[in-house]
Amino acid sequence: MTEENLLDSHHVKMVTVYASSSAALKPIYYDAARRTGEVLAMGGKSIIYGAGGGGLMGSMADGALSKNGKVYGVVPEFLQDLELTHRGLTGLKIVREMRIRKQLMLEDSHAVVTLPGGSGTYEELFEALTMKRLGQWVGPIILVNTAGFYDGLLQFLRHSIDERFMGRGHLKMWTVVDEPEQILEAIENSHAWDSDALQFANVTAANA
Repeated sequence: MTEENLLDSHHVKMVTVYASSSAALKPIYYDAARRTGEVLAMGGKSIIYGAGGGGLMGSMADGALSKNGKVYGVVPEFLQDLELTHRGLTGLKIVREMRIRKQLMLEDSHAVVTLPGGSGTYEELFEALTMKRLGQWVGPIILVNTAGFYDGLLQFLRHSIDERFMGRGHLKMWTVVDEPEQILEAIENSHAWDSDALQFANVTAANA
């Protein structure tokens, strides 16, 4: 992998979106989520997400559908009622458990966009980062840092690198944007990543 080798965004057709289902957030978060859906749909990207009809998930899906985007949801049986499954999706898969939901949301996608969220969103994000670090999934990972929401997490990740639990090269695994309108450019400018990443998974003196 070289720093000059950038991703061709035209190859990104399906985008996984991770986001909160909370209905108790400040308006700025819902606005950014809706704009995220609009931006992805207008960019010709199909979306796969957790199927929620409320919270940031619902706002994002509504935004994409308002621009004639294709939005696919995956939800485990036990969450159908809790997360108020969106009724207007292009397609919906109901699965037995969270593990299967996460697998399906990631395996057929070409990029990940992460909106603000709680523990479930963090888990999904870190699973994608881990799979990318191991070269098992290699798409762009974009964090939408609405109102500086992810500042603390980014500081923690840099601390992990400073303490050599991760290597400097791992900084290229994700891209941070402040506004949804920057997502498509961030995908296009993401560093290419491939299965050779497994060689750099363990931090050594050479790649620290």
